[in-house]
Amino acid sequence: MTRTLLVAGTASHVGKSTVAAGLCRHLADAGVSVAPFKAQNMSNNARAVLAPAAGGDRGAGERAAAESGARREGGGLGEGERREGEIGVSQYVQARAARITPTTDLNPVLLKPRGDGESQLVVQGEAVGHFEAGSYYDDHWVRARAAAVESFERLAADHEVVVAEGAGSIAEINLHDRDLANVETARFADGTDVIVVADIERGGAFASLYGTLELMPDDVRERVVGALVTKFRGDRSILDPGIAEFEDRTGVPILGVLPYDDPGLPEEDSVSLPAEGERAVRGDDDGVPDDRAVTVAAVRLPRVSNGTDLEPLEREPGVRVAYVPPNADLGEADAVVLPGTKNTVDDLLALREAGFGEALAEFDGPIVGLCGGYQVLGERIRNAGVESTAERGTVPGFGLLPVETSFSADKRVAQVTRSVDGTGPIAGASGTVSGYEIHMGESTPTAPVDRPVGPASAATDRVLGTYLHGLFENENARSAFVARVFEASGKTPPDAGGKAASPHDAAAELVREHVDLAALGLPTARDL
Repeated sequence: MTRTLLVAGTASHVGKSTVAAGLCRHLADAGVSVAPFKAQNMSNNARAVLAPAAGGDRGAGERAAAESGARREGGGLGEGERREGEIGVSQYVQARAARITPTTDLNPVLLKPRGDGESQLVVQGEAVGHFEAGSYYDDHWVRARAAAVESFERLAADHEVVVAEGAGSIAEINLHDRDLANVETARFADGTDVIVVADIERGGAFASLYGTLELMPDDVRERVVGALVTKFRGDRSILDPGIAEFEDRTGVPILGVLPYDDPGLPEEDSVSLPAEGERAVRGDDDGVPDDRAVTVAAVRLPRVSNGTDLEPLEREPGVRVAYVPPNADLGEADAVVLPGTKNTVDDLLALREAGFGEALAEFDGPIVGLCGGYQVLGERIRNAGVESTAERGTVPGFGLLPVETSFSADKRVAQVTRSVDGTGPIAGASGTVSGYEIHMGESTPTAPVDRPVGPASAATDRVLGTYLHGLFENENARSAFVARVFEASGKTPPDAGGKAASPHDAAAELVREHVDLAALGLPTARDL
């Protein structure tokens, strides 16, 4: 029988995704067939993956990928072999950690907030519609649960271990009758062992763990096999008295204390970004003096999605990614990136109201627009009402690229590989780039224009627009862009330094060093 480990939490952003990814990579390294799973996720950071064949063919997604020549770790999947759909970025990352091909079964229910209390419901990769929370739970939750059970059963049939990730807190007593990612997963995944994770940096970690155990449904509480404390700084022995008393009071062992050490995995959602109106700088801990570094201004859109597109730049030596509000002064920026958005038209209106158009017109450095960011850089957007809650007809864009976008009800979800003919912000890049497209709307040229990343792109000598999410995950495109930014700034790039460990390996090392795997009956570092 397949074993299921449910990594649940006392709250959101306590480290569940990192622990799950670390367990997936560790078990894969130990020769265990493992798959990640999250029954229900809420995030606008999504990836395009294969969907199982109609009729519930077990393992169909992975077999289709193998038939199309896909590499087992990280993309390169052929187009047109199977239907493709969306999953949250964390399960995509965890699949790469597990060294399996990601499919929609890993995250069968995805909610993508678009503002005004509504979210787009995606079931087994396919968009169903936009609903308020009450409508989702009243009219669609039963279907969502059935899809989650179906996907889990396919994974369980094909793997020895399923590492399931909970969502938010497992102790939300107002949701216990409809908590798909936590309570229901523990119930329908027969024999689930639950690990509860608490973030000590928030304060009150022991109280959070104790209260969570007290508020869990009795049948789920009985499945708890241990707890983890994450993001600890300092001398671990200071925690020993608290650990001893907690274990004495609850009978639940503390299986590990993980230090504050970010392995560099993509963030699950935009909560990690600064709040609207605030500014934050990432990548300034690389040891490069600020006067030798360049700054890429990433506009913090109100409805930002797939903000993980900027994270590879944060890890480049000498590159600072400054997340700035729409009304920010771009005078200190060396380049500007407009990320994706769940609602292009309403975010375009917000940018215009904030005066961003004037700031952009005065900016003379490299500019990149990704997906929705590409759309707003064009001349106009037609059929705005398909997506917008505020406009119905045609909305003018910022006019930096000679394209216009027309919205329709169709949504493109696809993994793609494109030939690169570097120009503008990625001048010098060549070869191919791989990534994914998730968007509504089609952008067509209004005048002759370079298309350096295939037909779904446009560029001038300093502005690039593309629908390709994951552009900067490709070293050739990222290196060309970084070189162009340094050139435009008049600064010399620093030495790249040694190659860092992959985020998946770094997460696995955290788990190996700081979690009592033997107590969980799992292979240890000695077994590798």
